[in-house]
Amino acid sequence: MNTAPTRERSLPRRWQQRLYEYFALVSGLALLGAISLTWSALAVPLYYILPKRWADLLGRRAVTTLFRIYLGALDLVGACRFDLRELDALRDEGPLIIAPNHPCLLDAAMVISRLPNMACIMKADIVDNIFLGAGARLAGYIRNDARLSMIRQAVAELKNGSHLLLFPEGTRTTRWPVNTCKGTTALIARRARVPIQTVFIETDSPYLSKGWPLFRCPTMPITYRIRLGRRFDPPDKAAAFTRELEHYFINELCDAPRFLPPDAPQAAGTGAPHPT
Repeated sequence: MNTAPTRERSLPRRWQQRLYEYFALVSGLALLGAISLTWSALAVPLYYILPKRWADLLGRRAVTTLFRIYLGALDLVGACRFDLRELDALRDEGPLIIAPNHPCLLDAAMVISRLPNMACIMKADIVDNIFLGAGARLAGYIRNDARLSMIRQAVAELKNGSHLLLFPEGTRTTRWPVNTCKGTTALIARRARVPIQTVFIETDSPYLSKGWPLFRCPTMPITYRIRLGRRFDPPDKAAAFTRELEHYFINELCDAPRFLPPDAPQAAGTGAPHPT
């Protein structure tokens, strides 16, 4: 049987798919930039005009709404598929530390898009960023460059009834399935006397993982799923709890059906097939 015509027909289809993936990538980044700059322009005067309590409330609800719009747009153009429904069970909960693993840059956006009463510990360079900084300051997000101040602010947010988004790894995952966990999560939980809700972010692509260039196009659609893990009571011994938390993440994520190790084939280049 002559399969040449089939191969010839499939080649244009593959090129069409790749072109569409590049279109989805560029349009998604452009939308995020436009949303961020527009909100930053509005957030700057509001930061100076509004009392802190109102600024935090408005800023956090605005960020939740804007991230929902952005993730919805990625889903609409076929770039990503999101299953974030399990987070909705936490929406009306009291103060909690939300502790996810951190495979990619979209992690905070996914969690915040479902939980509007969320304080967030952020890298200082993000808070100073022209695209995201003004919105982060209006929402009362916490810089991570002064450890004692960061812990005091985080404890105060939890005692005021907020959720706190804190990645135990401290940065995006580079050691599969999680990096060494930091003791900050345990210290804050112990001082605030609030539980730690673990969250697992699973994906079938290394897109925007540590070291992934911003304009490097992945195979699409990318699937993201969030599921809730165990809820830990406030620890008495921070070091022992941090080791327990790390082992728990490792055990749970090694068996995750869609979790992709950073050295999987697609991490070496674009266009590789997704694992099944």
